[in-house]
Amino acid sequence: MESPTDKRKRVVVVGGGWAGFGAAKHLAEEGYDVTLLDASPNPGGLSSGWRTKEGRTVEAGIKGFWYQYPNIFSLIHDDLKITPWPLTECTESGLWSPSGLQCVAPVMQNRQRFPSPLGLMYYTSFGDYRFRNLPLADRASMLPLLTAVLEHDIDDDAYREYDKLSAHELFRRFGVSDRLYEEFLRPILLVGLFAPPEELSAAVTLGMLYFYVLGHQYDFDVAWCRGTLSERIFMPLVSRIESSGGTVKGGQFVTSIDVDEQTGAVRRVMAKDAASGEERVFETDAVVMAVGINAMKKLVTQSPSLKRPEFRKVMNLKSLDVISTRVWLDKKIDFEYPSNVFSGFDETVGGTFFHLNDLQDEYRDAEGSVVACDFYHAAELLPLSDEQIVGKIFSMLSTVKPEVSSAKVVDSAVLRFPQAVTAFAPGTYANRPTQTTSINNLFLAGDWVRLKHGAQGLSQERAYVSGLAAANLAVTALGQGKTATILDTEEDEVQVQLGKRVLKGLRNTYSTVLGRPPPSPLPNLIPRF
Repeated sequence: MESPTDKRKRVVVVGGGWAGFGAAKHLAEEGYDVTLLDASPNPGGLSSGWRTKEGRTVEAGIKGFWYQYPNIFSLIHDDLKITPWPLTECTESGLWSPSGLQCVAPVMQNRQRFPSPLGLMYYTSFGDYRFRNLPLADRASMLPLLTAVLEHDIDDDAYREYDKLSAHELFRRFGVSDRLYEEFLRPILLVGLFAPPEELSAAVTLGMLYFYVLGHQYDFDVAWCRGTLSERIFMPLVSRIESSGGTVKGGQFVTSIDVDEQTGAVRRVMAKDAASGEERVFETDAVVMAVGINAMKKLVTQSPSLKRPEFRKVMNLKSLDVISTRVWLDKKIDFEYPSNVFSGFDETVGGTFFHLNDLQDEYRDAEGSVVACDFYHAAELLPLSDEQIVGKIFSMLSTVKPEVSSAKVVDSAVLRFPQAVTAFAPGTYANRPTQTTSINNLFLAGDWVRLKHGAQGLSQERAYVSGLAAANLAVTALGQGKTATILDTEEDEVQVQLGKRVLKGLRNTYSTVLGRPPPSPLPNLIPRF
């Protein structure tokens, strides 16, 4: 049994990654005896990194850092003060199909500002960033949909109603053209939310569109880590946790949560050491669960204390498969853009690829190109051999850049992550738990728990913020220390208000020209302009 060596209040954080590390860091700095337990020997969740036998770096996918990640940027710059700065400048990104380049996402902060969403519309209509093959009429068919972007989270009832719809049904009801759907919206959602529109909640989709399109012209600007996330950011973060008195233990499979029937509080966390098989017991005053959906399901199944309705609902949630790869070529290929999206190569699989020579310091002067390729919603690819997956990547890259066909693969790595990312399916909002639970000292964190609608962006920022929020709940419950400050995204109110006026004008123009208002999927919800 792990017993305390002092009288500090104890908190067990289950799960690494942004949520777990965020909670553990704040609690350790506030004087708690924090123990973070993670099943991986190298904690980090889907941001873990490794080195091959030859010393080459691989990691669980390439992660973007969008303009509206204020809490993560504050952590890196103001708190950890990581030097040299671990992120690249914001990059342009290409969208590719089997027929070639479709459009380019520009770096918007380098461009003249317009009221949202006119900036994106303008810069993707003219010049080098334009849509090559998607007519303006098809792109304009998305405009009525933007009114739903404004109304979908006005209140909880509205959000629940939109959550019952699939994104596909939402687009159909709003009259989005088939071509826009197939050539742009579908591939973007496969990459942004890891699933095709028919498997995505309309509410979550609208939240993503608000974040990228309406909140601020700069929101789509994205930077990348100049090395593995594990080495450049998580290692300094773990060092801070440990220097503040916390402990990070990898290779620990949490098997059960023990709740005291008299107090209604967690008193012990049971785990098994992966290396020795030894059973360990961690006494605790509070627990932050920062695991993914699959791990949470296992704990609900194994822990009698978690067989309550609020936790059993988690069994209705689903996760999606990811494959992350890295390919080393024998010669340098001049890719136009360091970050790219694949479109149309697979009907239900999303893909991205990154030229690491342009992004990561380790490969900047490499003799040959190093390409990372990630596949999302990748269940149908899991049965393929490593060689078949590498061959598929080689074929796709050759379509994008014909010079690849004359190169040779000198090394490769294929990492499979079944059921690794959250599936935001229609109707799942009702099954997603809040951060507080009926167990008065057990708190939840992760991108799959309920936060403020559309709050704090997506993915990494959302997970990190959920960890800070869970830490704050523990601080309030245990009465020790200060709560963490959580920064709001910096919406430009002038931009948003101008954007709303533009949308209202477009809506009125639509009504005047066609003699009817734009369609609405929810007749009982009147757009609040």
